Amino acid sequence: MRFGLVTPIVTRHPSHDAAWTEDAGPAELSRIAVAADRLGYHHLTCSEHVAIPAAVAPVRGARYYDPLATFGFLAAQTARIRFVTHVLVLGYHHPLAIAKRYGTLDRLAGGRLVLGVGVGTLAEEFALLGAEFADRGARYEDALRALRAAFGRRAPSYSGPHYRFADVLVDPCGMQAAIPIWLGGRSARSLRRALEFGDGWDPFGLSLEQVEPMLAAARTRSAWERRRQPFDLVLPLDRLLDPVDAAERAALADRCARYRDLGTTVLNLRLRHRSLGHYLEQLEAVARDVAPLLA
Repeated sequence: MRFGLVTPIVTRHPSHDAAWTEDAGPAELSRIAVAADRLGYHHLTCSEHVAIPAAVAPVRGARYYDPLATFGFLAAQTARIRFVTHVLVLGYHHPLAIAKRYGTLDRLAGGRLVLGVGVGTLAEEFALLGAEFADRGARYEDALRALRAAFGRRAPSYSGPHYRFADVLVDPCGMQAAIPIWLGGRSARSLRRALEFGDGWDPFGLSLEQVEPMLAAARTRSAWERRRQPFDLVLPLDRLLDPVDAAERAALADRCARYRDLGTTVLNLRLRHRSLGHYLEQLEAVARDVAPLLA
């Protein structure tokens, strides 16, 4: 089981934010990325929202760095760590635009991109951007097929119910022709879609106790049995703990062991921190004292 980081600073969510991140910016973000890269963490994340309606901000948060710009900035300062869009809302983009823009990022980063994608739920933002909301599920599935056909290909072609393209060149294109695509969401349907269309399931806002029966049910169905390619189970740690504290470090290790035993391949970490220095100390503690116990 590998550890990824739900990156502080780039997203400020009311349920798990820390006060110090309000005034933090590129300098602090660089130190986190460089430390995580050195310590062998699997990935950093960055979410996508273009404009949060003011009435929704108390629930969803107001700060969302743009993932394309953020990862371009961090890729130049790191060597191994991967970058996960957590998540791109496919309905906001044409698949060729993603293939070109994020393909360029993938090439500049040396093939370190993972595309986390989602169907989207914020109707007001769809309306603001002139994107279709009512049929977003069908468009999402067609966009997934189109993205598979386009990413990492200089001369892509695809014909589906919503997206069609041929006789075009996309140069540069992504370095990874088989770009890992993780599907977000928090429903049984999102898991079924991930098994059919993706390389992993990257849900949000679910506890371990909620995930366990969903996975048990999914593993009895034919979609799981038909899988022949590796499938990443990317789950969010559902406890805010401080691994610098000995008692909480032990609790974190125990919780992580339960995720590992469930079949988690990548665990997205959020930690309870009070400053940049404290967070960097926590990254060291997890790498030194927790990760070896789960190998």
